Amino acid sequence: MTPGPTNVPEEIRKKMAEDVIHHRMADYKKLFSDVSEDLKHFFKTKQEVLTLTCSGTGVMEAAVVNLFSKKEKVLVINTGNFGQRFVEIATTYDLDVVELKYNWGSTYDLEEVKKIILNNPDLKGILMTHSETSTGVLNDIQSVGDLTKDTDILLVIDSISGMVVNPLEFDLWSLDCVIAGSQKGFLLPPGLAFVALSEKAKKAMERSNLPKFYFDLKKYIKFLKEKQQNPYTPAITLVVGLKCACDLLLKEGLDSIQTKHTKLRKYLGKELIKLGFEYFVKDEKARGNTLVAVTHKKIEDMDKFRGIIDKNGISIAGGQGNYAGKLLRIGCLGKITKIEIDRTIEEIKKVLV
Repeated sequence: MTPGPTNVPEEIRKKMAEDVIHHRMADYKKLFSDVSEDLKHFFKTKQEVLTLTCSGTGVMEAAVVNLFSKKEKVLVINTGNFGQRFVEIATTYDLDVVELKYNWGSTYDLEEVKKIILNNPDLKGILMTHSETSTGVLNDIQSVGDLTKDTDILLVIDSISGMVVNPLEFDLWSLDCVIAGSQKGFLLPPGLAFVALSEKAKKAMERSNLPKFYFDLKKYIKFLKEKQQNPYTPAITLVVGLKCACDLLLKEGLDSIQTKHTKLRKYLGKELIKLGFEYFVKDEKARGNTLVAVTHKKIEDMDKFRGIIDKNGISIAGGQGNYAGKLLRIGCLGKITKIEIDRTIEEIKKVLV
């Protein structure tokens, strides 16, 4: 019951248990071509979606090194641990970082973003999270896309835990770079990361002077278009699992999945409130379907509390950063149902007694 890695359905596990195929042969090319087309449905884009063998942080770094050059100015909208990660990556590559930092559990202020854009005509990019996994905040990325769509500013979105269970429209919302990961809404183990790029982003890639080799996305575009392959050895077993996952998810339908997870998230929250927990994200409009983050006035050490639950077979995530030991983060991703939520609530009740 963590917000990733999620439970992997048996059908996918069985598919990944089959013999490994070779990544330069015709059967892999067919598989990779098909799954690359499938991914477009999740990003809601006509652009190609690239698949990298790395964690989400790897593709966050790939976005930075491919789209920008040294000393260029970027705005990071920082609403939690993974917004902070964008700050650290951009700083590592010597970008000029303007930061809008918000209290954990809060979303951003659009008027402040407008002011940064107005007062910084040399701004090259805005980096932000869609679903902030450390807090449960779902940031409104569409409104920022409205600000950047007719400008040269690139909008880079980390939707690693947001994709699939929350709405996202790459083309319609004028997004320039969106990244995702396998271990969240895609029902897989960690190890694959995905990235979609707008035409504006591809033009920026031609100008970028930051160092890159493995993460040079131009190579991935070239190999996908010309060879239906990855430029380097991929996590073949995970790609096989990804095709199976895409088939399952697309059969269910994104609208249906998102409606279901909205109901599950609200039900979980309601049951936790009955037990004396409080939402960490106070604004209902800023709560996403990825997880429910809660506090409790009578629980001094949440890590100790969830450790007891873990011994009974239910894994729940804790707080990060300054909120370590102060939060419960319960995932609503993957193939969970009301049955898993009810079992989780029952185990929590036992520990509260």
